[in-house]
Amino acid sequence: MQDRFPHLISRESDGICWTQINRTGDRNSLDSELIDEVTRHLEHLESGTTRAVVYTGAGDEYFIGGADGVEMMELSPAEARDFSKRIQGLFNRMQASPLILVAAINGLCFGGGLEFALACDIRIASENARIGLPEVKVGLIPGGGGTQRLPRVVGMGRAMEMILTGHLYTAEEALQIGLIHRIAPHNALLNHCEELLTKILHHPQYALSAAKRAAYAAQRLPLDQGLDVEAEQFSTCFSHDYFPRLMEEQLRDGRLKTTRRNKNIQEG
Repeated sequence: MQDRFPHLISRESDGICWTQINRTGDRNSLDSELIDEVTRHLEHLESGTTRAVVYTGAGDEYFIGGADGVEMMELSPAEARDFSKRIQGLFNRMQASPLILVAAINGLCFGGGLEFALACDIRIASENARIGLPEVKVGLIPGGGGTQRLPRVVGMGRAMEMILTGHLYTAEEALQIGLIHRIAPHNALLNHCEELLTKILHHPQYALSAAKRAAYAAQRLPLDQGLDVEAEQFSTCFSHDYFPRLMEEQLRDGRLKTTRRNKNIQEG
């Protein structure tokens, strides 16, 4: 697999694919080649038995240090639009994945790195993480969906402040505004990810995937259309026998308890 995905270091265990973004000489930054690689890797995982992917950065300094500045500096306006669409396409694909995606933010996470994390379902940061969208400081704006996803996560007011100041937030500040879900000690970051995923993956995969589709519909659709998506995804759950079997077990256990209780009353 390493030959197919040379900038990704991955291993699978118990339905979780632990994946490192490995461009340490370039801040683990996202260039066109890596964008294509992550897309193909995700599609590969979806065709197998993987249930969740945990993304982190190789090394101890960077999660993902933005998009590749060397590639972007040569872009014309038309090429910049294409590059923006390309990286947006990756993040749209990630958000649409039926798998549970976790960003294990183990260091500096800015620009395209934060946009990558925003496309994940869960964000857990180590205590030394620094997170933000500093594009205005170099005469740019976020081009990978940051202006659209960030307001949906932290609210328009907070997002506008983050985007216009370019400030990098500490993990604690990011937690306070709801940008991340948890903070973990640096050397225990992946353990915290595994602990949370163990709870999540206890549930049926089809239900997790349906819940994702319904919840993300709230970001892009009016309420009435979002409710239609919810109803449709709710209905798909009934093509599986998990719920009726569970209810039958509970009802059976309940009758047994009632029988025992009545018997005890009669004997007493």
